[in-house]
Amino acid sequence: MRVTTFVIVGGGLAGAKATEALRDQGFDGDIVLVTEEQDRPYERPPLSKDYLQGKAERDSAFVHGPNWYPENNVDLRLGVAATAIDRAGHRVQLSDGSSVEYAKLLLATGSSPRQFPGAEDALYLRKVGDSERIKSVIANSSRLIVIGAGWIGLEVTAAARTAGVEVTVLEAAPQPLITAIGPEVAEVYADLHRANGVDLRLGVEVDQVGAKSVGLVDGTVVDADAVLVAIGAAPNVSLAKDAGLDVDNGVLVDASLRTSDPDIFAAGDIANAENPFLGKRIRVEHWANALNQPAVAATGMLGGSATYDELPYFYTDQYDLGMEYIGDIAGYDRVVFRGDKPGREFIAFWLKDNRVLAGMNVNIWDVVDPIKALIRSRKQVDPDRLADPGIPLEEH
Repeated sequence: MRVTTFVIVGGGLAGAKATEALRDQGFDGDIVLVTEEQDRPYERPPLSKDYLQGKAERDSAFVHGPNWYPENNVDLRLGVAATAIDRAGHRVQLSDGSSVEYAKLLLATGSSPRQFPGAEDALYLRKVGDSERIKSVIANSSRLIVIGAGWIGLEVTAAARTAGVEVTVLEAAPQPLITAIGPEVAEVYADLHRANGVDLRLGVEVDQVGAKSVGLVDGTVVDADAVLVAIGAAPNVSLAKDAGLDVDNGVLVDASLRTSDPDIFAAGDIANAENPFLGKRIRVEHWANALNQPAVAATGMLGGSATYDELPYFYTDQYDLGMEYIGDIAGYDRVVFRGDKPGREFIAFWLKDNRVLAGMNVNIWDVVDPIKALIRSRKQVDPDRLADPGIPLEEH
């Protein structure tokens, strides 16, 4: 008998949107969505943003309501992990001892926080339960140490400071976010957090991490009521690797999100995808990929043709600063600021040979589309005109 079941492994945003995309594109076969978590699929951004700060309810993070899955004939299996893939037999082995046969398989296994050796007692943030624990710590503590000044670390720092908690941030790099946005813009975030009372220590090396203290290489010991480790995330590729799929900084996929096996696709944090516009592979651990890639993967799973060439996009909210970023800064040779940088109301453009590679709008809204158009045009711009807020972006 011909198998028509599509299996999706991973219960985050990418997995949930893939089920939705398959149904939207007319697939009427069986869909099995497997997630090791006990909760139905939810989005990650609220865990370090509105939900953590108490601005949103827990239910707001869920991608679909509880009835959506049965109403759309999706077999949602909670608390069950995929343990192995039999590619020859087109079968996924599950942690409950069962297995499910597939015609097409989508891997959306996401990523996990990078662990600091010996820091088992520290806090990490990835799942909703982690966010709830950190939320409780913020409510019941007066001092918090955050190791790592990346997006997650700084968002939790902002939530804690807003709640009145004293926060010490320890970062090995000379600026926060320096690999993501470069030193010219990173200093904006350093100034922002210091202005909000954060003890931001840059260029420091952590030696030991306990539940309530951190020892630095120089012998300094920093004490607090809790420690959060936020030193990045690693893609969950063990399932793909053990199955013999091509893996290198994620699961290698083409622009249609197909892996080295023509019947297996990957989307979200784990997908190291060829991007036709950028002309290179790129793996992005942000919400927009998990939101938009599944529709492309679904088209391929259904035998159609589609490519994912979206520009990387992410956003953050910290204190009174809201920001959106689009593009890829790799190889930039200058940064142009448009607006009031000290007042944190500006647009930053990363340029190479006077062509816009990426843009970030800070407390200025409804400009992502013209920034995206500038990037995609690949036109050379006049940096002085670009810096002039009086000249509309559409005129460049």
